[in-house]
Amino acid sequence: MTAAFPLTITLPVAAAPPSLGDNTADLDRLKAACAAALPPELAGSPLRVPFARMASLAAQFRAAGFKGWALAHNLPGQIELIDFLPEEPQQLPGIALDLGSTHLEASLIDLRSGRTLARRTALNQQVEYGADILTRIYFAAKEESLRQLQQAAVDSINGLTAQLCREAAVLPEAIRAVVIAGNTTMAHLLLGLSAYHLCREPYTPLFNAADPFLAAAIGLRLHPQAMTWLLPSRGSYFGGDLIAGILAVGLDRTEQPAMLIDVGTNAEVVIGGGDWLIACAGAAGPALEGGVARMGMRAAPGAIEQVSIDRENWRLTWRSIADAPPVGICGSGLIDFAAELYLARIIDLRGKFQAEFPGQNAAQRQFVQERLLRRGDETAFLLTEGVSVNQTDLDAMMRSKAAMYAILETLTAQVGLSFGELERIHVAGAFGEHISPRQAITLGMLPDLPLERFQPAGNTSLAGAELLLRDSGCWEQAKAVCRRITYLELNVNQDFMIRFSGSRFIPHTDPGRFPSVSVFR
Repeated sequence: MTAAFPLTITLPVAAAPPSLGDNTADLDRLKAACAAALPPELAGSPLRVPFARMASLAAQFRAAGFKGWALAHNLPGQIELIDFLPEEPQQLPGIALDLGSTHLEASLIDLRSGRTLARRTALNQQVEYGADILTRIYFAAKEESLRQLQQAAVDSINGLTAQLCREAAVLPEAIRAVVIAGNTTMAHLLLGLSAYHLCREPYTPLFNAADPFLAAAIGLRLHPQAMTWLLPSRGSYFGGDLIAGILAVGLDRTEQPAMLIDVGTNAEVVIGGGDWLIACAGAAGPALEGGVARMGMRAAPGAIEQVSIDRENWRLTWRSIADAPPVGICGSGLIDFAAELYLARIIDLRGKFQAEFPGQNAAQRQFVQERLLRRGDETAFLLTEGVSVNQTDLDAMMRSKAAMYAILETLTAQVGLSFGELERIHVAGAFGEHISPRQAITLGMLPDLPLERFQPAGNTSLAGAELLLRDSGCWEQAKAVCRRITYLELNVNQDFMIRFSGSRFIPHTDPGRFPSVSVFR
């Protein structure tokens, strides 16, 4: 196995001082000593010194008596010398960042030991200019507005970096590398580049892969020579966050086909393995991440994430994230809630509330009467004081669940696979951490497979960024993944629309696809 080297490396240097018999220039002497210190895997890589560092490097090298530790960026095809220290550094900090449209999550990592020093989340200040991606793209049509969005993203990253550094007792200027994973729009806005064509046919990005660049070029407050690595995108709707996810779960290296699902504003899905990869994205996310339901919210403290109905004693219980007082309901809670109402026959196969039905006993009737309330023109179900779900919320959730299953079915059909042939289904993000696969199967959102096939994968965007920070070889791997992916455009896919219509029932218009789910007519 090839050794892994981080994006910024240290090299022990011990060079003979200049003499009348050896008047090699200081920087040439430094380069020669660093070339001799390179590990075998990097031997022969060209070494260069950035113009901005020539004076300081030469001075540092001479002041240290031509002995010490060189710090260098491990760039594609070359090694770039950026610093020289008289003593071995105890830490070499770098940052991995998931640049989400609503929240940022980052890890501060010691590149020498690989240890995580701190990890935090923060709000993306761009939400001030639009809660969703499309609003921001339209807002950014003017150059001044584009600059405002870029500055909001940069300010958000700088603020989060400062928090990480305080927690780990590290100076921001000690950070030498940052890896960023985000969707294609977020990548454009971060670099101050127009996202105008991302939402207009033929949906062409201005760029997919940016070469590593100085963090200072966009205003990040790190070491002056800190390098930024932006994970490449595949297209307008398949960004570096998904490429990072593929790396994180090892989807591109599996022998048997597997699937990665990441639900955010959109539901992005990849199927494949070591020989091939196919992907698509569709609007299955908003209701599941709290963007549509009136009481909906993202997975955060106070969000109801689990709902259960005791159908013998007719009692309802719920659990909120961090056991905080309930203030809303997140995607996993909505799924649990709808599945439990269906099994209790309080909603029908269309996802519509029903107060009465054949076979209803007195205890169930009383339970329904206490919980099912009429509010204006709509019916709502009371979960707990202050938190209820109405029919509009359920309808949005039903559309999302239908879109999710239709996406999965369309993608597998495209490559001639059945769901049963998938070795594993990785479910990423907060959605994956909190969702109950059993309840999602009950609704017909996920395929009816053994529960052990479903694997919560956490924040795969951040995990992929961390991999690259620790292993520069992941850069070429990420670009190879981009080249291998076949992207399926759902906007013009008639089969998807047909499957979507068939999926708008619980569990499906064809209940035979879900043999483990009870069917109530």
